[in-house]
Amino acid sequence: MTARPRLRLLATGGTIAGSSASATQYVGYRPAVAAADELLAAVPALAELADIAAEQVAQVASQDMTGALRLALARRINALLAADDCDGVIVTHGTNTLEESAYFLNLTVRSRKPVVLVGAMRPANALSADGPMNLFRAAVVAASPQAGGRGVMVVMNDQIIGARDLHKSDTLAVDAFRSPLFGVMGLVTDGTARFYRGGLRRHTEASEFDITTLSSLPRVDIAYGHEDDDRTAIDAFVAAGAQGIVHAGAGTASVSARVKPAILDAVSRGVVVVRAPRGAHGVVGRGMEFDDAAHGTVTGDTLSPPKARILLQLALTRTRDPQAVQTFFDVY
Repeated sequence: MTARPRLRLLATGGTIAGSSASATQYVGYRPAVAAADELLAAVPALAELADIAAEQVAQVASQDMTGALRLALARRINALLAADDCDGVIVTHGTNTLEESAYFLNLTVRSRKPVVLVGAMRPANALSADGPMNLFRAAVVAASPQAGGRGVMVVMNDQIIGARDLHKSDTLAVDAFRSPLFGVMGLVTDGTARFYRGGLRRHTEASEFDITTLSSLPRVDIAYGHEDDDRTAIDAFVAAGAQGIVHAGAGTASVSARVKPAILDAVSRGVVVVRAPRGAHGVVGRGMEFDDAAHGTVTGDTLSPPKARILLQLALTRTRDPQAVQTFFDVY
């Protein structure tokens, strides 16, 4: 007889734990209301899949997630997965910053055991609430023998998406999460996880980022490029102590003539500047619309500005050399 998978559910709040005054009302609902044990109790079918124990590690709307919370979450996951009595971890999380936390964990969890993040686009008491089924599907994936070694995954709307390539593409729709460039990693049908690909960029057990002794993460800010932009934002971030800045530029992260002097000044002060596209999906490579080699800037490859910020924070715990930072963006 095959042993039942032993999973841990770590709850952080979000819409999946939310409640609305009306089952038909979305605006004005309260996120992060239900506790971890309530989430489990709402899906009795979970008991048929695995032995699951729940704990509350935070109770926030995901826009209130912080670097300190993410560090604590990653450390707790690493501790759980290092033990013989845990085969995988499910994290319930708000969708507003789900892609950022998922990518952070993809870079800081040091195990090949599955880690699956899940959220909901509708409060738990809404008509056709998506949270319970998403949670069930997430447990199916975490319990699957094929789930290990693929990096951190997100399960939403019956799809399995790798953390690096995940994008929230809609404010309200239940199919808000996509992988526009590289596609989903797999699908969940009823009680079966079907995998079709894995993440090729470095992650989890192969990651070189060690958060064991980190008390905080370096300050990294995002400056948004637009018509009539100027150097105000970048100068302010440098003055506030930013060690890194992500320039979210138009097109292939272009830099206006008004902003360029601020970027050069920031680089001259030892601030690492990464260029990433402000809204488009695609690659930003060296020399695209900006002479990165001459100006000492880094390009973000296919990462969105929020994810480029996450990787830059972790890269800065290892080095402040732009060339070395570029290597991290080339392999993660």
